[in-house]
Amino acid sequence: MKRMGMIFRAKANKALDRAEDPRETLDYSYQKQLELLQKVRRGVADVATSRKRLELQLNQLQGQSSKLEEQGRKALALGREDLAREALSRRAALQQQVTDLETQHQTLQGEEEKLTLAAQRLQAKVDAFRTKKETIKATYTAAQAQTRIGEAFSGISEEMGDVGMAIQRAEDKTAQLQARAGAIDELLASGALDDQSGLAAKDDIAAELDRISGGTDVEIELQRMKAELAGGSGAPAIEGGQAAPGGQVQPVDRQKPRFEK
Repeated sequence: MKRMGMIFRAKANKALDRAEDPRETLDYSYQKQLELLQKVRRGVADVATSRKRLELQLNQLQGQSSKLEEQGRKALALGREDLAREALSRRAALQQQVTDLETQHQTLQGEEEKLTLAAQRLQAKVDAFRTKKETIKATYTAAQAQTRIGEAFSGISEEMGDVGMAIQRAEDKTAQLQARAGAIDELLASGALDDQSGLAAKDDIAAELDRISGGTDVEIELQRMKAELAGGSGAPAIEGGQAAPGGQVQPVDRQKPRFEK
């Protein structure tokens, strides 16, 4: 089970690697940094608001303290020492509140300065990350385009190789068929193979006709030579015909002579 779990995690990780787009991951990280920067800015704004509220309270308390001091002076001038003492007592209580508020104000002001500095630093980091992000995205896009172009050229090369192999196979088959046709023609001409189509029989008849025609020409030539040899003693009588000028044998008219009345 442990091995199966490891195999499953490995395959899932590989599938995630194929599905992950670094550009989308960078954009998501940049969005998260912007959200964090916005939170820091809101924190700075909240601290500044609290500081401002304390400043308003301090101004009010200081105004009341000044008023009580003025009232004590007037009461003392009128001989009302008791009223002057009460005014000064109230002023002392307000002064303690002013002191506490001033302490809180200083604390908030320090926090505000720290948050403001952190926001500025975070802003600088976000800006730098944005520049780096765009650079990485551009580089990744260019590398992806180059990879696709290389794969395209590789695919074209493979296709051209397949075409070349197909052409070579076609040429080999053509040459084989031509050689087979030539061999069959030679075997038919030599008589090693029988022509089942009837062409061979026709060729034999034609050869026989040529042989007979050749024999007739020989007989005619032989008769002509005999006539030339016997030319000195007159025209030779040839059975079945007579020699004509030029040595040709003409047939003899065997009909009885017809007498005119």
